Amino acid sequence: MIKIIVVGKIKEKYFVEAVNEYIKRLSKYIKVNVIEIKDSNKKDEGNKIISKISEKDFVVTLDIKGKGMDSTKFSRFVNDKLSDSRNLTFIIGGSDGISNDVTSRSDYSISFSNLTFPHKLFRVMFLEQLYRAFKINNNETYHK
Repeated sequence: MIKIIVVGKIKEKYFVEAVNEYIKRLSKYIKVNVIEIKDSNKKDEGNKIISKISEKDFVVTLDIKGKGMDSTKFSRFVNDKLSDSRNLTFIIGGSDGISNDVTSRSDYSISFSNLTFPHKLFRVMFLEQLYRAFKINNNETYHK
């Protein structure tokens, strides 16, 4: 299972539809559970995020300071971690970033870009890359 813990709720219908579309596409491969944490201050958000993480989870923070990788490396990363029979949990922090408590609990950190994106847009971008990873891992074509 893949768990995605995100800070904030998406209100715009077009972003909600895009998120739902990628979760539907991913359901062919794996169960994806998106957990939304209410916007607050970084410490409170961190405490709420930590409460949603299990001891068995392999936790990956999505952070500009993380390790960069291309889509192929990301697909191998996802495949390797899921092969370890652990839940794979991704964290998308709030506008103030991710608390030290969460980064301390994190097993790995990935950066998708040195650019800063709105969180609701990044959620769609992340789900698209996750879907692409499963297409790559299953040797399926992905129409651009």
